[in-house]
Amino acid sequence: MLAIFNVVFPVFALIFLGYLCRKRNILSVNAASELNRFVIYLGLPALLFDSIARLTPADFSNLRFIAVFAIGIAVVFVLTAWIKYRQGAAAGDIIIDSLGTSYANVGFIGIPLCLLAFGRDGMPPAVIAMVMTACLLFAIAIVLLEICLHAEKHIGRSLLKTGNSLIRNPILIAPILGSLVAAGGFALPTGVQQLFKLLGAAASPCALVSLGLFLAQPIENKQAGSVSLLVGFKLLLHPAVTALFAYWILPLPKMWADTALLLSAMPIGTGPFMLAELYRREAALMSRAILISTTTSLLTITLILAWIAH
Repeated sequence: MLAIFNVVFPVFALIFLGYLCRKRNILSVNAASELNRFVIYLGLPALLFDSIARLTPADFSNLRFIAVFAIGIAVVFVLTAWIKYRQGAAAGDIIIDSLGTSYANVGFIGIPLCLLAFGRDGMPPAVIAMVMTACLLFAIAIVLLEICLHAEKHIGRSLLKTGNSLIRNPILIAPILGSLVAAGGFALPTGVQQLFKLLGAAASPCALVSLGLFLAQPIENKQAGSVSLLVGFKLLLHPAVTALFAYWILPLPKMWADTALLLSAMPIGTGPFMLAELYRREAALMSRAILISTTTSLLTITLILAWIAH
C-alpha cells in the first residue's frame, strides 16, 4: 500500500495545489481553462508525438494483448453510453462519461506501477496501453464529439465541418506525425527532441493543477449518482472485463495478462476532464470522479497486486 501511495502521491499533491490556489484566489476562475488549453494545444501533443516517435514495430508485436485491452475499453465504453442514453443524457455528456469509465491513467500511474510490479518486462505492454488510451481512445472521443458538435440535417455540410475541425486538432495530428517519424526511422535533432520533452513533461502537472482548480467549484447533488457510476465502472467493471478476456477467453502469457489487468484497473485519467472542459460539458463532475477514483484505487489496486502475486 505504501509503495502505491508513493506513486499516486504526486497526483494528489498537484490536484491539491490547484485546489488551494483557487481557494486562496492565487489563480483566477479562468486559470483552469487556460491551463487546460495549454495541455490540449501544446503539452499533450508534444507528449504523444515524442512517445510514438520512439516506438518500434516490435512494441506492437503482441496482437492478442492489443485485442484484449481494446475489448475491455470497448465493452465499458459502449455499456456506459447505453446507460447514459437510457437516462436521457445529452450526446456530448454520453461521450465524455463513456470516455471516463474506459480511460485509464496509464501514463501517470500505470507505468510506474508496472515498473514496480514487473520491472522492465512490464514496459512493452504499458507503452502499448498508453498509446491505445491516450491516442486511439482519445482520438475516437474527439471525433465523436466533433460529429455531435457539427451535426446538421445536411450530411455533406456536417462531414465537411467535422473534417475541418479534426485536421486542425493537434491531438490527432501529433500521433500521426510521430508514427511517420517512427516508421521512417528518422532521427530528430537533439534540440527538437528536447523541446518535445520539455513540453510533454508539463502536460500532466498542468492537467492535474487544472483539475484541482475545478474541484474548488461547487457540484450539484443530482450529479452524485453519475460520479458513482463513473468510479464503479472504471475501478470494478473495466478490470473485470479485461481479466475475463486476458485469463480465460483470449488467454495471454501470465505477465502480459497480469499487466493488462493492472493497467485496466488504473483510476480515471485526466483526458476526459480535459475534453469536458474544452467542449463545455460537466467538467466539475469529471474532476470529482477522477479524484474519487484515484483515492479509491489505493485499495483496489492493492487487492489486484495481491491477487497477481498469489
